[in-house]
Amino acid sequence: MSPFRCARERELSDLLHKGHWPQACPEDLRKHVVSCRSCSDLVLITGTLQASRKQTAELPRLAPAGTIWWRAQLRRRNAAIEKMSRPIVGAQIFALAMVLVVIAAIAVWQFGNWSAWLSDLPDTLHLAALIPTSISTQESGLLWVVVPVAVMIALLSGIVVYLASEKQ
Repeated sequence: MSPFRCARERELSDLLHKGHWPQACPEDLRKHVVSCRSCSDLVLITGTLQASRKQTAELPRLAPAGTIWWRAQLRRRNAAIEKMSRPIVGAQIFALAMVLVVIAAIAVWQFGNWSAWLSDLPDTLHLAALIPTSISTQESGLLWVVVPVAVMIALLSGIVVYLASEKQ
């Protein structure tokens, strides 16, 4: 850069920064820029910088690094929760299937020959002491034995399925 400064450099600089170069400038200033090295360098450098700024402004803006990190942590946590819930859902489905099997078995036994045997089961196992005195029918006594057994089978089968699927 030379120590020499052109007298019209300030006027040219204002026009360049306002974006009026070369359309809205006087004809004598355009002729001056062609002949003056300092002014032509100013036009060249300012035009290059403005083009670079325009290119940079058109580039997509990335999210801040903290936001990207937070989203990655959120995805990782959600994946871990999903991975942990898969065996539990499998155990629940298996437990539901076992409960449905037990209910179907109870329905079959209710209408078969097993009905008499199951109705005598509380007396055989001396479970009458556990049944409240307000229950007087044998069918209700059957209910007090079959429901806890069905629940126990469902719980144990769910635990077994959960432990088996956890090792995989």
